[in-house]
Amino acid sequence: MKTDRRTFLKSPAALAGAAYALTGCNDTVTSISRGRPNIILIITDDQGYGDLASHGNEHIRTPNLDRLAAESTEFKRFYVCPTCAPTRAGLLTGRYHHRTGIMGVMSGEALIDPDEVTVARTLGAGGYRTGIFGKWHQGDNYPRRPIDMGFDEELVHCGGGLSQPSDPPGVGYHNPAHQEKYNYTIYDNFPHWVSSNNYFDPVLRHNGVLEQFEGYCTDIFFDAAMDFIERHRDAPFFVYLPTNAPHSPEIVSEDYLARYRAMDIDEKTARCYAMIENIDDNIGRLFERLEALGLDEDTILIFLGDNGPQYNRFNSGLRGRKAQFYEGGIRVPFFIRWPGKFEAGAKHDAVAANIDLCPTILSACGLDNPYRRNFDGINLLPLLYSVEKSPPDRTLFFQGNDGVPEKYNQCAVVTQQWKMVNGKELYDLVDDPGETTDLAGTRADIVADLRRRYEQWFDDVGSTRGYTPQRIWIGTKHENPVVLTPQDWRGPRSRFVRPDSHGWWEISVMTDGTYEFTVDIDKRPEPEKLVLTFGDIRMEATVPKGKTNHTFGPMELRKGESRLETWLEKKGEKLGVKRVSAALM
Repeated sequence: MKTDRRTFLKSPAALAGAAYALTGCNDTVTSISRGRPNIILIITDDQGYGDLASHGNEHIRTPNLDRLAAESTEFKRFYVCPTCAPTRAGLLTGRYHHRTGIMGVMSGEALIDPDEVTVARTLGAGGYRTGIFGKWHQGDNYPRRPIDMGFDEELVHCGGGLSQPSDPPGVGYHNPAHQEKYNYTIYDNFPHWVSSNNYFDPVLRHNGVLEQFEGYCTDIFFDAAMDFIERHRDAPFFVYLPTNAPHSPEIVSEDYLARYRAMDIDEKTARCYAMIENIDDNIGRLFERLEALGLDEDTILIFLGDNGPQYNRFNSGLRGRKAQFYEGGIRVPFFIRWPGKFEAGAKHDAVAANIDLCPTILSACGLDNPYRRNFDGINLLPLLYSVEKSPPDRTLFFQGNDGVPEKYNQCAVVTQQWKMVNGKELYDLVDDPGETTDLAGTRADIVADLRRRYEQWFDDVGSTRGYTPQRIWIGTKHENPVVLTPQDWRGPRSRFVRPDSHGWWEISVMTDGTYEFTVDIDKRPEPEKLVLTFGDIRMEATVPKGKTNHTFGPMELRKGESRLETWLEKKGEKLGVKRVSAALM
């Protein structure tokens, strides 16, 4: 079904109740009276601290974000994780992502535990209407979809980004007619992992159903969010607007790109800045809509990035980039605006982080942790109401490693003054925000203290639910069939960016019954053997030349945990497949 970007179906009324019932959270927390603030939370993907004119970037054009900065309180030292899914898990739950089941961004490590309580679930149970428009990246299947985790309405792409292997097939990029329609081009070294789903006319999931939309992805997400706002303007709403731009592949109209092509910057940076200018234009449209609806003063508007820039470019003097633990990888722009309540143009020096947003939003809405979750973040309202208030004495922790974390490997500890990287580098962030001088050799006392704090934290977050891989559920009435993609498979070759990727899925069978598995593959130039194993069951087939799928089954499965693996076998080597559809018959 193709849907024009200007028209969106109203979500079924039953969705709200179903979302809470999944984990027994179908009670009403408190009644919401008129006058509670609306919340709009915008998070962009791979937009670094320096990707704003207000942060000293002389190339980029961001007048609406500059206006937002001028009308907001800005936390100059706002921290997130160095990659996207962990940042989102902490933002949504108020907890370090290690407690939530989210360990990384692919290889099955971006699956949130369904027992986690999101800010959307709490707000929804308290009377708010909740919608997400953009990037979810916490799991594509029930019970981890947005509509399962507290959102009344979802319009999202799959996996970690548009055009990744988790996405369904789309119109493609190497399509001259489509390129002419939207005036875009493909650049040299276009990523080999890109699927056929496009930034223009993308296939998106709308309340659990795949639909093709018209237009550019960022415009579509903002249009949907503004439509949702208009429909729910008479009741408090929570809009979560996580754009997938400016994440690669950097695809944008030449109408935006021409300005930056004329500058002395490289092609990828020009494309990235053009994508950010498009985000900026959409924020301008959002301002206009809020003002036209009379909602401007009743709405808290929050803007931040999810991690540092995806490659080296201007970053306001900060060291590092995405996936790194220096300031450039984990410090991002953060503005929070509430006209008449938060001081416009104020700049706060206190360290703050993604884990603070959930408790802060709930407090602003009068819902102070009603589910009695153990937040790692703090409520920032006291600092927002008094910018001159002394920053709290707190310590923030950051830990990488896809899979099981390792002590002192890819980690950082941040306080108001000090930062320790990997347990052995020490920087004074007050005097040296660019992290140019390692003081570990002269301040062994500070290093020892931060190591002690880190080890206590490391043991604590690991004890919450451990690091056992989250499993994908098949055989429920809520989603059947279940589509499994390389986004979530596991194994030493599971990272989908490799041309020889291959892996398996950890599965929970939820219902005894008869199942079939349809395996999608690339068109083969000659017949090849296809193998599927499910626990102790093994099936083989020869796929004819030119065929792109094969169905295995029927097979009788019992409730329980198992491993699903399928591959093309060529000269004894396992080659990965495109996706598998698991259906309870």
